[in-house]
Amino acid sequence: MTTPPRFKAAAVQAAPAFLDLDAGVDKAERLIAEAASQGAALIAFPETWLPGYPFWIWLGAPAWGMRFVQRYFDQSLMVDGPHMARLREAARRHGIHVVMGYSERSGSSLYMGQALIGPEGGLIAARRKLKPTHAERTVFGEGDGGDLKVHTTALGRLGALNCWEHVQPLVKQAMFTQGEQLHVGSWPSFSLYRDMAYALGPEVNLAASRMYAVEGSCFVIGACATVSEEMTALLCDAPDRAKMLLPGGGFSMIFGPDGRPLAQPLDERAEGLVYADIDLGLIPLAKAVADPVGHYSRPDVLRLMFNATPHQLTERFDGRFDTEPNQAGKP
Repeated sequence: MTTPPRFKAAAVQAAPAFLDLDAGVDKAERLIAEAASQGAALIAFPETWLPGYPFWIWLGAPAWGMRFVQRYFDQSLMVDGPHMARLREAARRHGIHVVMGYSERSGSSLYMGQALIGPEGGLIAARRKLKPTHAERTVFGEGDGGDLKVHTTALGRLGALNCWEHVQPLVKQAMFTQGEQLHVGSWPSFSLYRDMAYALGPEVNLAASRMYAVEGSCFVIGACATVSEEMTALLCDAPDRAKMLLPGGGFSMIFGPDGRPLAQPLDERAEGLVYADIDLGLIPLAKAVADPVGHYSRPDVLRLMFNATPHQLTERFDGRFDTEPNQAGKP
């Protein structure tokens, strides 16, 4: 009889090296080393942590935010570039699984990416957020059905989503049907519009991670960034903007398949790692009560239509595919 894997997981709660990709990868390497030194087999990073989430899109008119556009593009990561190579080498050097959130530069477009890297440094997957949320669509392009995949690893069946992908029921169901056991939820921070939009705050979004764990009967490693004083000084150049984006906002947490919080939370302004012990043997216990893709489903009544085929901008009549900017760099 095979014993289900048991291991330690870590979720990052830290501010990015904002708009500085070199410094961001330096910081990522330090956090990867720290997690590995504490015995973690998996470390998860927040959404677009490299080179930071583009909060200016929520703080003013597009014309005001144009001052950041070129710099953000220049500091975004290419999947086949040297910064990804450094992350892969860090994972290999420390023998740890890494899930990194980043702004992906592909051609002249940007995408909200997550890289799943194995402990030998191999790139398991480089996915894109299926649908950027609201103002994010002024910066980022869309992923496709090929980005909704769960992958077999030495730790278990691993998947990842960004931010409000966790409130799209059909996206979640597509992941659950693939036997997901370990899920990384990457979040930017919960400090935007704190007194203006309750849905963007910690209560709702922590609940989204927790309910994902319950609905999928899986472990959720929720990594949430913080907003630094340096970031607010750069972005909040007027009193009204200072009210929209507050320092802090870090609420990283790890949930078990029954929805139980498994980690000791940090103060929302604190930087560090939250850890939890993962025992995949607990998943069958949770699914014994309600398995949404097994005995607790009703496919005769409700079924999901899921096009998992990666989208290509151009298809030749001879059946060969062009590599267009919207897909360049994807493995």
